[in-house]
Amino acid sequence: MVRQDALRLRCPKDWKLEAGAMEYTGSQYIGEFVDGRMEGDAEYILPTETKYTGEMKDGMFHGQGTLYFPNGSRFDAVWEKGLVVKGMYTFSDGLQYDTENWHYCDSYDRRFYTEICYGLKPAGISQLTNMDPPRKIPPGCYDCGDGFYNPNTRIVRDYSHRFLRNADDDEHEWIVRTCRKGWDETMGPEPKS
Repeated sequence: MVRQDALRLRCPKDWKLEAGAMEYTGSQYIGEFVDGRMEGDAEYILPTETKYTGEMKDGMFHGQGTLYFPNGSRFDAVWEKGLVVKGMYTFSDGLQYDTENWHYCDSYDRRFYTEICYGLKPAGISQLTNMDPPRKIPPGCYDCGDGFYNPNTRIVRDYSHRFLRNADDDEHEWIVRTCRKGWDETMGPEPKS
């Protein structure tokens, strides 16, 4: 819902409007309106600072458009009535996600993208994440890829410690099972004293 006082006539001849802050969502829309609906080439900025740039139709993403994420990654897609028809996700370091043959950091090839691009470190020097040196994780938290997760509060905060989301049960279990911890644990049998 766009506040009426936030609308400004941009081009009286073409009846194009520009909106300021959106009343309920905290989002911003800069673009054209047709019959009071967001339509045409536009920019839509969410409160999380994720930005959509592309075509809109009847208030939805429709046609060519790109989602730009605060971490520097992007999703280029063709949209139809708000749903993705086809798209390509590109990580902030340039690595593109391949839905068919994804062998990144798996048993097939365990190298990080930076190791693929720049070579492996000498023996005995481990690279724990694609970012080298890795981000320092706050005590008691996990690094879940787009921020830090606190299992006690079940809140994910971005790397600047701003709220991103509450984790549901499935995400909680996945993070605890697979993500890097902010503490060390002894693996295997305890040494005898």
